[in-house]
Amino acid sequence: MNGRRIGILGGTFDPIHCGHLDIGLAAQRALDLTEVDVIPAHVPPHRPQPAASSYHRFAMVALAVAHRRHWKASDLELRSDDRSYTTTTLHKFGGRGYMPSELFFIIGADAFAEIGSWRDYPAILDLANFAVVSRPAFPVSGLVEGLPDLAARMMRAEFVDRVLDRPTIVLIDAVTADVSSTAIRSLRAAGQSISGLVPPGVQQHIDQHGLYASTTRERRDGQT
Repeated sequence: MNGRRIGILGGTFDPIHCGHLDIGLAAQRALDLTEVDVIPAHVPPHRPQPAASSYHRFAMVALAVAHRRHWKASDLELRSDDRSYTTTTLHKFGGRGYMPSELFFIIGADAFAEIGSWRDYPAILDLANFAVVSRPAFPVSGLVEGLPDLAARMMRAEFVDRVLDRPTIVLIDAVTADVSSTAIRSLRAAGQSISGLVPPGVQQHIDQHGLYASTTRERRDGQT
């Protein structure tokens, strides 16, 4: 497709995992994105403070995208001490000269189902296209019925025109890994393997720095 199409994949990424990457890849393929920016949140507004520091979360994102063509880790939200609201991030992209029609905010269907609670809703939907990808137990088909007020703005990815004349909610059917950051942290705290749930480089970083391991287990391992 002609023109630039910038994918924006935001999240706490505590840690980034294969489900996140599957969502981004599905959007990249379905929409022929020219770039995917992966942006760790500094202070997430709807979640507890991250377990890992901003340094480690950015490092893991950088490792996860290092060998993915046209993907890059961005510290856009980490450079601000304010809460990481998506509306603020999208306005910053607009300030860089990007038109809303060029931006695709990538999000799982489970998270998008809560869009009504986001800051600046519904105006935020005019700041970018929203590329909504199926998640396990959350097919995009359910959003039409679940969010009837937005149904008129929704469009299947296969029907998206080469140029969108207004920001659209693009629905993308894809198989994505059934994994969550919460589950990974729990497995680590219990001393169980997270192999296959995160990219190898991310797992190595977690292991090397003892991230998400329980204090009790770290103390016991250090005494052996």
